[in-house]
Amino acid sequence: MTVVVTAVFRPVAGRHDELVEALRSTIPGVHEEQGCLLYAIHDAQDGTITMIEKWASVADLDAHGTSPAVRALQAATGDLVAEPPHVVRMTPIPVGGGAGTL
Repeated sequence: MTVVVTAVFRPVAGRHDELVEALRSTIPGVHEEQGCLLYAIHDAQDGTITMIEKWASVADLDAHGTSPAVRALQAATGDLVAEPPHVVRMTPIPVGGGAGTL
């Protein structure tokens, strides 16, 4: 079963664009990981950056959590975030033959 994750990053004041670039530069490494179906960043109206992820399985997501790509992302963003990202794991609830799932 797939797993969907949101990770909300709150940039340090005045460093939003630097955080976006740090994420952009490290995301390609994640896209190469086994089971990565989606790993994309979005601007939110409150000034945060929200990452939306979709993984083929919990095992793939768990492996991602300790991967070199995540370590690179954490190193690149460490001084650009005001607090640790708020991460939420979710299990899709299929609706309408799967058309209603991410």
